[in-house]
Formats: sequence, C-alpha cells, structure tokens
Amino acid sequence: MRVWSIANQKGGVGKTTSVVTLGGLLGERGERVLLVDLDPHGSLTSYFKLDPDSLEHSMYQLFFDDNCKDRDYIGQVIRPTSLPNVHLLPAATSLATLERQVSGQEGMGLVLSRSLAQVWDEYDYALLDTPPILGVLMVNALAACQRLVIPTQTEHLAMKGLERMVHTLQMVMKSQRRQLPYTIVPTMFDRRTSASVITLKEMRQIYRTNLAAEPIPVDTRLRDASHEGVFPHQLGEESRGLRVYRHLLTALDHDVERTSQHA
Repeated sequence: MRVWSIANQKGGVGKTTSVVTLGGLLGERGERVLLVDLDPHGSLTSYFKLDPDSLEHSMYQLFFDDNCKDRDYIGQVIRPTSLPNVHLLPAATSLATLERQVSGQEGMGLVLSRSLAQVWDEYDYALLDTPPILGVLMVNALAACQRLVIPTQTEHLAMKGLERMVHTLQMVMKSQRRQLPYTIVPTMFDRRTSASVITLKEMRQIYRTNLAAEPIPVDTRLRDASHEGVFPHQLGEESRGLRVYRHLLTALDHDVERTSQHA
C-alpha cells in the first residue's frame, strides 16, 4: 500500500478537495483506496454526508484499548463511498480532545501506522486528510506516510503556512532519520488576480524543485461535487481543475516509480 499525507499547517487551502479528487481518480482506474480523515473538523467525513458529531465508530476510537490492532474493529469503522473500491475511515469531533487525553503516553504517534497495518493488503493506496495544526494527529500522519502532498492556496498569507509545514517536515525527517518526498501543490489559482500570479511566481522561485508543474485553478465543478457528496469525475464533465489533478496524479506516480528505482 502507498500512503500519502495531504497536509498543511493552514486551513482552507484545499486539502480535503485534493484527497477526494485524487482518491476518486485512483478509484476510477481500479485502485483500491482508503481515505482517512484525521481532522477533528471532519470535512472529509462530512463530504460523504456523515455526521462527525454522531458517529459511533471513528478514527477517535482507534487511539484506545488496542483497537488499532484489532482488524475486526477497524472493519466496523471503515465506511463505503460512492465508488465501490474507495472507502472512508471517518473522523469524529471528539478527536479535538485527543491531544489532552493522550499527552505523555508512549506510542501515540504510531497509532495510525498500526491501524493501517491491519488492512495493508486490502488497499493499494491510503490518502490521509490532516488537521492544520502540529499535534499528535499530524505526527501520526507524517509517521505513517511515504509521501507528503502540500496543497497551498495561491495567496500571500498561505505562504507562511507553507513555510511552517516545510519546517515541520524537515524536523520530522531529522528525528526519524529518513527522507520523506514532498510535492507542493498550488491551489485556487486565478490568473485574473495579481495576488495569485505573484504568489505562484514566488513559490516557483523558492520551492522550484518540489513544486507541482501546474497550479490547481479555481473550479466550480469541484464545489458542485462536494455539494453532491460524490467524486468530481463522477459529474461526467472534464473540468479544468479535474484535468490538472489528473496530471498531478500522473506526476506523483512517476515520482514514486523513480524513487523506487533509486532506492
């Protein structure tokens, strides 16, 4: 299984949209995909018309009573989506209390890794939607993944969140003594605005070697899909945003293959 974390230490940059769109495109080509919601806000969970406030089984319970090692329990947590080969491990708002409850406990940074190990052979990909803060949930995502995708809105304030995310990544790589490949994905790009154009130019100057080739444009079809609770490609129209996400997925897969050859 390939595990990708979609992360940024700023909210509203397109993390959930990226998880859903990339996951749907993987499912479209026949891959078995697990989408994991690690954000207490539960945006990914809500996308698929589930209520994070009322779920009996969720990511939250995996942090307690060895549930993360229980394949039968994880099977109760995982939910279907509108694609038969794409499933969801939902979040509950109770995740917001997790930091306080598990503070100081050993092994809390590896709960997700142990949970994914129980279903490792059942999926080809796991895509992790992360919270916009550095804490136990983000640590779990970074410890479990093999690649990091960093969506970043093409506006000035988002650059500070990107800077923090890259700094966090460097600290994690140093502490874990491993390299974690990452790709920065400019999102919500509007070529009609100087803010978008200037920010994209700045990204290309600072992060050239880790920046996706194309920015994700503002695309109302992606919002329409969210409203319907379906994957964007299921709307039947190849929009601009969806086309760029297809190119991004091809580039990410190519990068994985190239990295494997050099490993």
